[in-house]
Amino acid sequence: MTRPTPQCPDLIDIGANLTHAAFREDLAQVLERAVRAGVSTIVVTGTSLAASAQAAQLAEAHPGLLRATAGVHPHHAGDCDAATIPALRALAAHASVVALGECGLDFNRNYSAHPDQERWFVAQLELACELGKPLFLHSRDAHPRFAELLRGHRDGLPRAVAHCFTGEREELRAYLDLDLYIGITGWICDERRGLHLRELVREIPGDRLLLETDAPYLTPRDLRPQPKARRNEPAFLAHILRAVALARGEAPETLGAATARNARRFFNLEPEADA
Repeated sequence: MTRPTPQCPDLIDIGANLTHAAFREDLAQVLERAVRAGVSTIVVTGTSLAASAQAAQLAEAHPGLLRATAGVHPHHAGDCDAATIPALRALAAHASVVALGECGLDFNRNYSAHPDQERWFVAQLELACELGKPLFLHSRDAHPRFAELLRGHRDGLPRAVAHCFTGEREELRAYLDLDLYIGITGWICDERRGLHLRELVREIPGDRLLLETDAPYLTPRDLRPQPKARRNEPAFLAHILRAVALARGEAPETLGAATARNARRFFNLEPEADA
C-alpha cells in the first residue's frame, strides 16, 4: 500500500492500541509506515493493568517513538480490587508512562456495572491528582454524569483530554468549560455518524485540539484503498489531519504543527531536537 510523502513530518497520535492482537504479527512494519507518514510520536493506550504494563514495555522498547498511558477502562472496572490503584501508581512511575487512563464511563456497552465504573473512575481521578499526571479520558453515552464526576476533581488535575470525542455540542461545551483537551479520531471521516463533527470541530480552540487514530479501531471510512480487514493504524493519522483541517478551513501543515505542540504540552514531552 503506497502512501504519499507526508505534508506534516511531525504528527503525534495521542491514542493507539498497539498492544492489541491485531498488531501481533507486523508491529515493526506498522511503526515503519507511521514514521514514513510523518508520525513522530505515538502514545500507546493502557486499558487494563495487563495492557498498561504491556504498553509501558512496548514504549520502553521504542523510546524515540512510543510513549504509554496506564489505566483501567470502564469496561474492566468490574475487575478492579484493592491492588489496582497501587499497581497503577507503580506503572505511572515509569518514564515511558506520560498519562493515566484510559479511564472514565461507558454507559453504552455497560460491560461493568455503573457503580463499579464510577467508583474506579473516581479512584483514578484521585490518583491523577496525587501524582500530577494528565488524564486520558473515555466517555460514551455517559454525559452529563461523566462531567459531574470530573468537575469534583478538576481543580486538582494538571490536564485531561476527552479521548475520541463523538458527542454533540452540549457535551463539547461542557468539556471545554472543564478545560479539557479534545481528541478527534477518524470518526470525523464517517459520512453516516460523523458529519456533525465537521461543524463542531471548528468550535474547539486551536490550543486544545489533539489528533488520534484509536488504532486498530475507527478506520476512516473514506480512506482509499481500505486496509486489509479494515484495521486502522497510526500511519492513517495524516488522513485524519487532512479531514480535520478541511473542516476547520486550515492548512494541514499549520494544523499538524499546532496539534503536535498541543500534544507535547499536554503530555509534557521533550521537544524535538530541531524544534
